[in-house]
Amino acid sequence: MTGDDPLEESESGEPRAGESATDDGERSSSALRSDGGAAGADDVALDPWGSSSVSDYRKLFEEFGIEEFDEVLEEVPNPHYLMRRGVIFGHRDYRPVAEAMREGEDAAVLSGFMPTGDPHIGHKLVFDEIIWHQQQGADAYALIADLEANSARGMGWDEIDEHARNYLLSLLALGFDPEEGELYRQSTNREVQDLAFELGADANFSEFQAIYGFDGETDISHMQSVVTQMADILYPQLEESKPTVIPVGPDQDPHVRLARDLAERTRFFKVSEAYASFELEPAERDLVAEFYDRLDPAVFDDDTLRCVHVADALEETPLEELDVAADALGSVLTKLNEAGMEPVRPRTRFFDRRATEAAFDALVDSIDGEKRVYESHVDAFDLEAGEAEELAREVEVDNGGYGFRPPSSIYHRFMTGLTGGKMSSSVPASHISLLDDPEDGYSKVKAASTGGRETAEEHRELGGRADECPVYELYAYLLSGDDDEFAKRVYDECTDGERLCGDCKEQAAQLMKEFLEEHQEKREEVAELLEGADIELESPRKV
Repeated sequence: MTGDDPLEESESGEPRAGESATDDGERSSSALRSDGGAAGADDVALDPWGSSSVSDYRKLFEEFGIEEFDEVLEEVPNPHYLMRRGVIFGHRDYRPVAEAMREGEDAAVLSGFMPTGDPHIGHKLVFDEIIWHQQQGADAYALIADLEANSARGMGWDEIDEHARNYLLSLLALGFDPEEGELYRQSTNREVQDLAFELGADANFSEFQAIYGFDGETDISHMQSVVTQMADILYPQLEESKPTVIPVGPDQDPHVRLARDLAERTRFFKVSEAYASFELEPAERDLVAEFYDRLDPAVFDDDTLRCVHVADALEETPLEELDVAADALGSVLTKLNEAGMEPVRPRTRFFDRRATEAAFDALVDSIDGEKRVYESHVDAFDLEAGEAEELAREVEVDNGGYGFRPPSSIYHRFMTGLTGGKMSSSVPASHISLLDDPEDGYSKVKAASTGGRETAEEHRELGGRADECPVYELYAYLLSGDDDEFAKRVYDECTDGERLCGDCKEQAAQLMKEFLEEHQEKREEVAELLEGADIELESPRKV
């Protein structure tokens, strides 16, 4: 609906907790949503340079392996309200970061901003996530992706400089501490560029084609900007490997997945659980592990379970009872029979990926207890996998390697545009810039679409649709601040039919006006702080 809908009549009254309303008018108890569900978008499309739209965020859990943030929330110390309210809905491997913050150990947070326009309230989500992690003790990094803006969007350096300054001012105004964190721009960070060059040796065009859809028309600088982003993501670990989180929207997940892969490829050693002396594929290893636990060596007149024993048992088991494909079964049987009487005995394996001879020898010397040394791997029998992983990293770093940990990530929902559908920087009415005149911000909220019903009477009877309302999102994402009770009262009042859109938008508009006034005053206060920060505000790449 637009700003002239019939719900714009004024009704006073403080919001109170109530019940939600379903579309058929039946009431049910409500809570702030935490499943990542969102309205007003298209389909699941993870394109870092395309449309920021996902119609059902829950599909990301199944299709791309993103995990639900709710499952890790209790492990997070002092969780940010974006986490508590389900705005941050998913993660990849966030537990190491949460554990490091809980234990007071080293951790890092990094995210970047492509300066293609003014910073807006959608960008504030990422600003807040970086600042919160910094306040929890993590090393904080914020970068200006100027190489990406130039190569992927064709922006000139003067325009990039102007937008970059505005992003940085808002970041500092919201609480980023430049003395405790690091600000940089891609084009002037030599360490990032050198790391990008090295990472490029482990990436290829076919991979970029599969991940990003690059083709023969894609220019080389665009491809180079991707490798630069990989270097950005791993940059916090250059001096010391540590859990690192990248807060992004889900459209940036392809970058995170590639960075995690490249982090693994740079490692000297791959640590895994193993059986016998030969290599098994994951499905084969699972099958051998199952039968190792199931079988009794005494049945085979032996005190040790051997490869041939497992092979015999597998051959006697109908295929339909095995959770494995026929070709995998054939492969594992071949390996087991060739090993014959070798003990299956489980062990932790250090597989040599790219270690120097000195690093391999150092690893062998570092392993305590029983071990077996082969040409391309070492098997340890008295080390747990976690201990082995740390040992491999320590040996690698001591011998000139990076020891990168796969970067973690957290994902936040996209904000719906104020006019409905997508929030677009090219449609001023759909978003609120952090630079908007406060009166303009007030007017945009007043004119915003809502999740209200067609008439006030119907709204009171059925309740509003807060989950589809851009104005409610403003409360949940920004205007309620850290006050969960206030956010929930707004939600419940709306879905209970007691809060009409006119009053709701008036309150939101006033709060938005106050936020913009305060934020812009703070921007002026931190201008001197930005001038003194260790970051180049003008690009040397003038054309």
